[in-house]
Amino acid sequence: MNVKELFSLKDKVILVTGGSGMYGQCIVEGLGEADATVITTSRELARAEDTAAVFRAAGLDVWAMAVDQANPASVTKLVQDIKVQFGRLHGFVNNAVSRPMIGYDVPLEQFATSMQDNATGMFHLLREMTALIVQSGGGSVINIASMMGMKGPDLSNYEGTDMGNPPPDYFFHNAGLINLTRYMARIHAGKNIRFNCISPGGLYNNQPEQFLKNYCKKVPMGRMANRDDIKGLVVLLASDAGAYINGENILMDGGLNA
Repeated sequence: MNVKELFSLKDKVILVTGGSGMYGQCIVEGLGEADATVITTSRELARAEDTAAVFRAAGLDVWAMAVDQANPASVTKLVQDIKVQFGRLHGFVNNAVSRPMIGYDVPLEQFATSMQDNATGMFHLLREMTALIVQSGGGSVINIASMMGMKGPDLSNYEGTDMGNPPPDYFFHNAGLINLTRYMARIHAGKNIRFNCISPGGLYNNQPEQFLKNYCKKVPMGRMANRDDIKGLVVLLASDAGAYINGENILMDGGLNA
């Protein structure tokens, strides 16, 4: 097959949760540019619709739906909405995350809320989307984790800033998601579905100048990730170009942890 055909997502329906977030918008854009029909979600339908409208204005086939992954009824409704509107699903980018925990010495209830959103709720959504993809004939699941699921915090990045109290749930959940990816690949062997994980480094978002200096001097590429850096990797894993990549965690950090 021609390499352009291998990377094409034409006639593929792909769901991206958290598509209005920083990395979410990059992912939606990249999949749409590869000719996928993309469903972007948010807990608030209006926010998802605003995101979809921006990309449709640019000529991309992007649709909006709502889901609160911490709410089982909302997850069930999303499954039904996809079946009714599209009849199938070929890919799922598991990207939505909640940030209820704001540091280490905080009320324990914040950790419990994070577990409901980012562990229990996320797994429910992952399991339901997996079943729908299998029913549709197979496809690809891409979990978005973080390099922080592979290492502890580097507190020197925060020297000279007001930052520096990283919440523990972020590290806990991302580490779990990386190994859950491997679990899913094994459990669903023979069903024509692949599971892979991307662990990005930091994405530039107008962070304080001192933080940028501290961080970027450690990166061989000399910078944080930009909006385009994740797009090609997501398209690779979602398309036939990545048909033999399964159960992997890909570190996308510009060489920071080389």
